[in-house]
Amino acid sequence: MALQKKKTEMRNQDPTERINNFKEVPYGYNKEEAINEAERCLQCPKSPCVNGCPVNVPIPDFIKALKKGKIEEANDIIKSKNNLPAICGRVCPQESQCEKVCVMGAKNEPVAIGRLERFVADSMLDKVNTSADAVADKVSKEKVAVIGAGPAGLTAAADLAKEGYQVTIFEALHDTGGVLRYGIPEFRLPKKILDKEVESVRALGVDIRVNVIVGKSVTIDELFAEDYQAIFIGTGAGLPRFMNIPGENLNGVYSANEFLTRVNLMKAYKYPDYRTPVKIGNRVAVIGAGNVAMDSARTARRLGADEVVIVYRRSEEEMPARDEEIEHAREEGVIFKLLNNPVKIDGQEGRVFSMECIKMELGDEDDSGRRRPVPIEGSNWTMEVDTVIVAIGQTPNPLLTSNTENLKTESWGGIMVDDRLATSREGVFAGGDIVTGAATVIQAMGAGKKAARSIIDYLTSKEWSGKN
Repeated sequence: MALQKKKTEMRNQDPTERINNFKEVPYGYNKEEAINEAERCLQCPKSPCVNGCPVNVPIPDFIKALKKGKIEEANDIIKSKNNLPAICGRVCPQESQCEKVCVMGAKNEPVAIGRLERFVADSMLDKVNTSADAVADKVSKEKVAVIGAGPAGLTAAADLAKEGYQVTIFEALHDTGGVLRYGIPEFRLPKKILDKEVESVRALGVDIRVNVIVGKSVTIDELFAEDYQAIFIGTGAGLPRFMNIPGENLNGVYSANEFLTRVNLMKAYKYPDYRTPVKIGNRVAVIGAGNVAMDSARTARRLGADEVVIVYRRSEEEMPARDEEIEHAREEGVIFKLLNNPVKIDGQEGRVFSMECIKMELGDEDDSGRRRPVPIEGSNWTMEVDTVIVAIGQTPNPLLTSNTENLKTESWGGIMVDDRLATSREGVFAGGDIVTGAATVIQAMGAGKKAARSIIDYLTSKEWSGKN
């Protein structure tokens, strides 16, 4: 049988249809397509793909089981390392992680590992998790508090619960998921998928308490007083950054954080059933070119904007968004104005009317390894806009850190940790975006796994040598 050089195609919703709805864009593989793709795996002895995965999923092993049609076994193999596989199969940047180092990809297209993970996880979402029930019955060890129900917190909680610890997650919002719920649009990650994954974490015996703001409703010290023996902070980076240019305070200027939260968490995508106010007009400019910018632009198209423009100060080569997200945005009619940077937003009667930009050229490399954008003098130009969405990154919210004594932070607000993710407070660990700044879902999950291991080691030894 001849080797199939390219990935098995995954069917997508037609662009002309999907810009009018919030249904998931990729349909996912059916069983025949999944097994066909699994046949492409070379079952390499050294398995570089495993090291390329931040949570070290045994990729060749689950693909081998899938190839034999043993989907439940494949799912068990994935979940031995990844507590949220249906999510990761959708939003992980596999092309820069496991698939990047796939041996098949040296001469052909790499194996579609993410698509296979999604197929396996989706196939098992409605199955009863008997192993989880067995674990939940064996809870007997110390109490551990997890702050934040995002990818880092959910992962840490699940791993600790599997080892018999009494885990409680404290979540500030009224629902779980963190960025998975308020940041990633329905057409990329359906909320029903997230709900199923959270349900599987609860099945392990994890208690999740929402509407609890640690640092306000309750403090770190009060949690210790309630007999929690260790605490993991995984609160993410939810404070938006702005450009600090004139006009950013006008009506019609959103942070991507606010815009996507209104649409996702407050269900503006279900208008008119939910009357969440998101007034965007016909012309929308999105500043930035990461996944959040693509999510914002594609959401604006679905909310009825006729013209959506991505404005980015570098070239396409430097855009941090996933290739798939850029491709989908283009298919949906999003316009790209690259090598341009906003310098001023103008308004009429307090509302956005236009945005002035300056053209850029690329100079020498900066600290990120990308060529630094340099303004071209006298190249200013103006575009008429009704809405501007700023998607240039987030930083940690200082609410918790500013209300916790002796918890050391970096100058930019992130919590300082050592190589075990231990903080300056004994028994307190931290990981994910609250430590690194905004990163990927799977990197946050990797931090959650590492922190869980460190917490277990600490509670077993009772020795502390955290970040001083």
